[in-house]
Amino acid sequence: MKLYNTLTRIIEEIKPQNPGHTTVYTCGPTVYDYPHIGNWFTFIRYDLLVRALRSEGQNVAWVMNITDVGHLVSDADIGEDKLEKGARREGKTAWDVAKFYADYFVKGLERLNITTPTRLPKATEHIAEQIELVKTLEAKGYTYIIDDGVYYDTSKFVGYAAFARLDLDEQQTGARVGFNAQKRNAADFALWKFSPKNHTRDMEWDSPWGKGFPGWHVECSAMSMKYLGETIDIHSGGIDHVQVHHTNEIAQSEAATGKRFANYWMHTNHILINGDKISKSLGNGITLEDIEQKGYSLEAFRLLVLQSHYRTQSKFSWEELEAAKNRLKTYQAFADLRWQPIPESAQSADVASTDYEQYLHTIFNELTNDLNTPKALAVLSQIADAHAEGIPAQEHESFEAFLDAIDHMFGLRLLQTANINDAQKKLILERQMARRRKEWATSDRLRDELASQGIGLRDTSHGPIWCRI
Repeated sequence: MKLYNTLTRIIEEIKPQNPGHTTVYTCGPTVYDYPHIGNWFTFIRYDLLVRALRSEGQNVAWVMNITDVGHLVSDADIGEDKLEKGARREGKTAWDVAKFYADYFVKGLERLNITTPTRLPKATEHIAEQIELVKTLEAKGYTYIIDDGVYYDTSKFVGYAAFARLDLDEQQTGARVGFNAQKRNAADFALWKFSPKNHTRDMEWDSPWGKGFPGWHVECSAMSMKYLGETIDIHSGGIDHVQVHHTNEIAQSEAATGKRFANYWMHTNHILINGDKISKSLGNGITLEDIEQKGYSLEAFRLLVLQSHYRTQSKFSWEELEAAKNRLKTYQAFADLRWQPIPESAQSADVASTDYEQYLHTIFNELTNDLNTPKALAVLSQIADAHAEGIPAQEHESFEAFLDAIDHMFGLRLLQTANINDAQKKLILERQMARRRKEWATSDRLRDELASQGIGLRDTSHGPIWCRI
């Protein structure tokens, strides 16, 4: 499999440290509010990565964290913890807010058919590991203490700016006068924040440096190293994480271990809604519930995500979701051909057999070429169009195996649609007999009755083919 590596800025073949076993760490949600579709775009793309690796035969250990403490409203280590902010907004404790939205997120993974990660560790359940990491960094001389916490001295880590191609001189010059003046360098970041002296936080812990809570960046390093080892094969996150979060993860992890933190970095790009970035102030933070309330399935939304490449700046609109819905119906109609194979007696003499393995190989090659889902889906669409007249009975088994592999790659649940019921089959047969008798009014009435039940018909040389409408 080949993937664009942010570390090297080129597409590389993935070579796991342990052949046949790939470790993947992905940055998960901060559970203080409902995720919007921009968040879900990213999580679906993580899932795509894992599905592609497993389709290649890799045994994947996938860890995705749940940030339930320590993520401040500003990347500059100022402002309020997002969990504390959520608690104030809802009149609950930060613990209650974290549990509610973490549970919602896990259910969202299932609703979107996102593969269950091997582990979903929470920051609050790994405070001891985070403290130990900070202690290691302190012992190695990478930290200093100021009034509001323990900070990482980025000037001590050679190559701090390399990953994100940062201009540290420009950062230092651009730092505002009086902006956390105790920091030695503008890029320095908090490893442990002290609790305010004037009130008690919902979430705070004792530490060697005083009561407080961990910085946002330290959790990912601590939990990934606990569950996946000191060097990860693939680390993934949003493109907005490159300059701060992932740069800081690399600095603290490699300073602590002396080893490379991750060999490959995958970053997903932003999405725009009607040309704008997603923000609460613009009122465009669309949720899964908003999608369903407008009559769209989450499979259609998933397909919309897959129609764009993960490294492009994607666009969302209701018109594009409608187009994805229609494309999904085409795929579902294709899958439903398995319920109505063409009997050999009705096949024309020139019916050629279909090489489903070759089709699958073509799609797989596109998918494993930097997760090129637009091209992979284009091939699937061509196959569906080429088989609009049906599937010969003798190919039924290989056709189902093909659909099963497609479901494993893309998670569209094509094999989960059920056959129509016996009463509907009877109506189709009655209509077919009416057509033979040229009773067109009866034929039209039966077609309309089936349409009212969500079943459409298309007449072919070997009989009608039904699909869901």
